[in-house]
Amino acid sequence: MTPLTFTLITLAASIVAGLLGSLLGLGGGIIITPVLTLLLGVDIKYAIGASIVSVIATSSGAAAAYVKEHMTNLRVAMLLEVGTTAGALTGAYLAGIISHRILYIIFGFILAYSALMMLRKRHEESTPIPPDPWADKLKLHDHYFDHSQNREVFYKVCLTPVGLALMYVAGVVSGLLGIGSGSLKVPALDLAMRLPIKVSSATSNLMMGVTAAASAGLFFARGQINPFIAAPVALGVLTGALIGSKLLTHINAKHIRVAFVLILLIVSLQMLNKGYQGN
Repeated sequence: MTPLTFTLITLAASIVAGLLGSLLGLGGGIIITPVLTLLLGVDIKYAIGASIVSVIATSSGAAAAYVKEHMTNLRVAMLLEVGTTAGALTGAYLAGIISHRILYIIFGFILAYSALMMLRKRHEESTPIPPDPWADKLKLHDHYFDHSQNREVFYKVCLTPVGLALMYVAGVVSGLLGIGSGSLKVPALDLAMRLPIKVSSATSNLMMGVTAAASAGLFFARGQINPFIAAPVALGVLTGALIGSKLLTHINAKHIRVAFVLILLIVSLQMLNKGYQGN
């Protein structure tokens, strides 16, 4: 494969990854890493390094638009970043000492878990919210305008300590595998803390960039970020994320979610097979 072909394929895949990542709050890395390793034959640790860059690009591209639309809950994001940043540093350290085979297997299971979480119907209706002194004291409750419903949506946050603990786990996964770990963050925000799904996606996008930046330095120091790979990934993901951020407030992501679940399951099986074969 010529360098030009490699760059064009990487760029095209990154645009798709950035678009889907920003819509679903999952981060582009969950697509980029499998594409680089399975399709283009890139060493998984270099793929993870490029993926870390893509996560930062996704967050940079989408976060500004979501904040402008008042869909991102900044107070929740900044609080939970304490957990994700600590976890990201832990994961980045572990990534330097864990074998390629184990990384493939872990990544495969994370993809399968992401698919199962996305298949679950997330709450969109108002449900009884248990009291949360943390959320009340820190003023985490908020609201946003939903263009698809043409109304203001008010919501309350709950189980803040549980969300903080889950974010540490999500941070470990992010630093270890070079993904935004939105597959863990979005369910935590949506199912545990009861944020609306669109707010969960927008808040997850903002948090992913901070989490990834915390671990990027360790990957760079180990020489696992190759500019030839990372540059088209960052450009493509940023482009896709900007497009996705414009669509989120107006689109029903149900059909995109179903298609993405199928992609996750297929790639999960391929990554698990590669890990168990020891390649």
